[in-house]
Amino acid sequence: MDTPGRSSHLADMTAPDFAQAAVSKPVILLPLGSHEDHGPHLPMGDYLLADRLAGRIAEAATSLGSRSFVAPCLPFGVADYFGCSTGGLALSPAAFRATLTDLLEGLLRHGLDRIVILNGHGGNLPIIHEVTLNVRHERGVVIPSFYLWKIARKLMEKHVAAGHFGHGAEPLLSLTMALRGETVRADDTAPPPQSLLGLKVSNFGTLDFEGVEIDAPAEFDAVPRPAVAAAWPGASAALGQAVADELVAVAARFVAHVGKQAAAF
Repeated sequence: MDTPGRSSHLADMTAPDFAQAAVSKPVILLPLGSHEDHGPHLPMGDYLLADRLAGRIAEAATSLGSRSFVAPCLPFGVADYFGCSTGGLALSPAAFRATLTDLLEGLLRHGLDRIVILNGHGGNLPIIHEVTLNVRHERGVVIPSFYLWKIARKLMEKHVAAGHFGHGAEPLLSLTMALRGETVRADDTAPPPQSLLGLKVSNFGTLDFEGVEIDAPAEFDAVPRPAVAAAWPGASAALGQAVADELVAVAARFVAHVGKQAAAF
C-alpha cells in the first residue's frame, strides 16, 4: 500500500518498492524538456518546469483515482535553433529518436503501457510522433503526448494579448516567475538587427522578402524578440501560478482518463 506523502518520482524510489507499485498498472508520466537560450532574462533549463509540473500532475491524477508516477525528466531536446548559444545542450534528431525509443521500451518491457508524455519543447514534436506511431504499429499501444507549453498558451490566451506569446515571452515567462522566480532577470537587452543575404531575419529560420517568409538557416541569436518586450510589463508570478494551476488540473484529468482506458487500441 502506498504511504501518504511519499514521492511519486521514480528517482526517489527503490527498485523493489516501485516493482510492487507497478503491479497495479499505474500511469507513468515521462516529462521531456530542453536546455536552451530564452534570452537574458530566463534560465536555460526549462526542463525543470516540466519536471516540477509533472510531480504536481501525478499527485493530482492520483487523487482522482489514477495512481501515477513520474519518470526522470529528459533535460535535452531536439537540436533546432539554439546551437549558437553557449551552454545550450541538445540532441540530434537521431539521438533523441533512439533515446526516446529506449526510454519507452524500458517501461513497456515490464508491462507499463499506460504512459503519458509531458512534452516541454516544440522541437521534440516530430520525433515524438514518429516514435509513438512506431510503438502503436509494433505493439498496439497508444502513448499520447501532452504538450505543456501549447496547452499553457491556450489557457493563458484569455488573460493576455496574442502579441505577448513567443520564445522567451509567454507562457514560459510568467510560469517561470511562478515556479522558479529566483532565476528571472530584468530584460534590458535586445538582439541587434540581423540579416542574411541582405534580408531581415523575421523569425526562427526565416527571412523577410517582399512581405513573404523565406526559409533560411537563421538561429536564435539573429531572431527579433518583440514578444518579450510586449509581455514583460504584464507578466507576473500570480498569472503564472493561475495558469500552472489550470494546466495541472487539465493534465491530471487527462492522465486520469488514460488510466481508466485499456492500454491497447
